Amino acid sequence: MNISSIIDNHPDTSVAIISRGRETTYGQLRDQVAAMRGSLQKLGVEKGDVVALLCGNSRYFVVSYLAAVGIGAIVSPLNPTSPAPEIEKELTVVTPVAVVLEPVATAAWNLIPSITRDAVRIVITTEGNEVEGSLTIDELLHGDPVPRIEVEASHPAVYMFTSGTAGSPKAAVLTHNNLLTNIHQADVAEHILPTDVVFGVLPLFHIFGLNVILGTTFAGGGSVVLVQRFDPIATIETIAERGITIMVGAPTMWMALAQLDHPTPHSFKGVRLALSGAAKLPEQVSHSLSARFGIQVQEGYGLTEASPLVTMSIGMAWTPGSIGRPVPGIELRIVDENGGDVLRGDSGEIWIRGENIFAGYLNDPEATARVITRDGWLKTGDIAVVDEDGQLYMVDRAKDLIIVSGFNVFPAEVEGILASHPDISEVAVVGTPHPHTGEAVRAYVVSRQGVHLDEDAIIDYCRTKLARYKCPSKILFVDSLPKNLSGKVQRYALR
Repeated sequence: MNISSIIDNHPDTSVAIISRGRETTYGQLRDQVAAMRGSLQKLGVEKGDVVALLCGNSRYFVVSYLAAVGIGAIVSPLNPTSPAPEIEKELTVVTPVAVVLEPVATAAWNLIPSITRDAVRIVITTEGNEVEGSLTIDELLHGDPVPRIEVEASHPAVYMFTSGTAGSPKAAVLTHNNLLTNIHQADVAEHILPTDVVFGVLPLFHIFGLNVILGTTFAGGGSVVLVQRFDPIATIETIAERGITIMVGAPTMWMALAQLDHPTPHSFKGVRLALSGAAKLPEQVSHSLSARFGIQVQEGYGLTEASPLVTMSIGMAWTPGSIGRPVPGIELRIVDENGGDVLRGDSGEIWIRGENIFAGYLNDPEATARVITRDGWLKTGDIAVVDEDGQLYMVDRAKDLIIVSGFNVFPAEVEGILASHPDISEVAVVGTPHPHTGEAVRAYVVSRQGVHLDEDAIIDYCRTKLARYKCPSKILFVDSLPKNLSGKVQRYALR
């Protein structure tokens, strides 16, 4: 078993990736990966060693990832744009023997020389030799090819840092079996075809980009157009120029596209499948995209610890707000605070079990024990409800729950009401301490460009649609909301 086998068995001439205007076929990709496997082994990288990637969405990331896992090394993809202290902390956690750097990793370029003497002994760059003693990937691509090695199903493939929306990120250990199982659970053969061209804007250092976009596309023999950064106008142009058939993105991408003034109704004509994940997509955005462009965005649900896909609504009737049903091979429960199953229609925490569930947090058994029960259930911390048809609807994160005078307030419910206001572009709701009610509801609002909003008027708007205890007692108007790279609002930063 080896996750890198996903690029096998496809025609040599079929295009695997398009990066910076350059096409790489499956035949070329297999040759490049085999050569880099040989180079890494020659440099002394062995099974179980860690290789950190500080790369953007590029061919270099793809080749490095597949080559490293192909010799049994463990890849830790890191955000190349993170500040130096965060990168240094993460490198300390995963202790890599090798680091692959792209120029976009500005802070890391300055950081690497100071730590190479202690742990990192191999530095690989994508251009030049700015770091003393470093090698370039292009040099490694001329190495003597070696075959892929088979590893145990339980062997770690990646150390994937969680997105950290609730606090400090932790490194989740995902095995080869975890990743391959989740690709199979996504039913790739039915949904990703060799003729498909996938828009790859979600960062590959995020599990959604790595295993849903890259993994499932490669397993199905399709092509991925790797995009370094999202731009709404450039996206519309890329859809037409590259013949994009599958669009996968976070809600922030879909919200930006829904607000474009100039696209024609035919902008998404060739797109046969549109998916949103990583956070809840506002229903009004779904309806707007459908009305303006005839594109129906399906939602799914997942998390890093599940490799990541848990539910999917593909193949079901389009129902805005629904995250679908569990993918095959996943057991799912909705439980109350005591771990008992709730009645259908009642909200509760999502618990899941299956072969895609991660092996635990790296070197942190206490954190692992907090989220995985003795009988293997992963407590996701996400709150959902199941309707009579078996479809799931996301409510909120358990840890984001606000308790006002003993009453539960889910931020997502309040955010949904505020987001329906015609002059509000984005919103995030958090709880703040209150001397009389325990907590109070506070909203951070981004208004539509050029629109002035009145705090009292917005609070009154909420009172026409929500119980009084759910309404914000304070509204702060901000220019933007803090988000991670997958588009999730970082509520802890607002607190």
